[in-house]
Amino acid sequence: MTESTALYDIPGPRARKRHLLYGLAATVLLLALAGWILHLLFATDQFTSTKWSPFLYEGIQELLLRGLGNTLKAFACAAVLSLALGALLAAGRLSEHRVPRWISTLFVEFFRAMPVLVMIFFVFVALKVQPLPALVTGLTLYNGSVLAEVFRTGIHSVESGQGEAAYALGMRKTQVMTYVLVPQAVRAMLPAIISQLVVALKDTSLGFLITYEEFLHAGKLIASNLDYDLPFIPVVLVISPIYIGMCMLLSWFATWLARRERRDPKAGAVEVAPAGPGTPLPGGR
Repeated sequence: MTESTALYDIPGPRARKRHLLYGLAATVLLLALAGWILHLLFATDQFTSTKWSPFLYEGIQELLLRGLGNTLKAFACAAVLSLALGALLAAGRLSEHRVPRWISTLFVEFFRAMPVLVMIFFVFVALKVQPLPALVTGLTLYNGSVLAEVFRTGIHSVESGQGEAAYALGMRKTQVMTYVLVPQAVRAMLPAIISQLVVALKDTSLGFLITYEEFLHAGKLIASNLDYDLPFIPVVLVISPIYIGMCMLLSWFATWLARRERRDPKAGAVEVAPAGPGTPLPGGR
């Protein structure tokens, strides 16, 4: 008889054969799709030397590296400010006072519902701010509002008994949040935080719409060059893996951070002495 788990039943011999056939069929379909796409690319002369020759020039390489550096600079500023704004708004939403709680709720709901591009354009056009501050402001307002909800939900995911026990020991609310709730909530919040930072990294590509010279803007300049027969597909094939690699690097960093936190001796379990005979009560035997 097959064993089972709490989530699903372990498949038997027939089910494993079906799963193997499904996997082989899906693999064949994916390979066929990849072959068809490659056929179309070769048929439209996307791999000719003329379209790929721009990447051999030092000026083009410097343009791409400068754009990549600008992208990372905008992302770094937006990530740090978004985390700070999210923590501030989450503290406001968790406040026991009505005024900061209502203000934080209104701020979060408004900027979380606003499209990022609209906020970037508003700061850039209406307030006449330079491209980099305008891009960072738009990303910070949106991602900070989303992260505020992530932080608030993570705090609420901790069992209420943890906070009640801390209050019973005489700790203040700031101490309860700092030493009890937040350290336990970080593990639950970390995947959502990294996912939102990946969104912020990808949204930096909106900077080319306000003439910010980031990575996508550099690729657009190369792809629209008539001297190289409009190498749009080669630019996509070069830029896309770099964006994917940066997002995977963020995910790897989150995994490494989670493993390190689990190995942290400060977060380890505390050994408890075995129970011994207690003091006998008066009149007891």
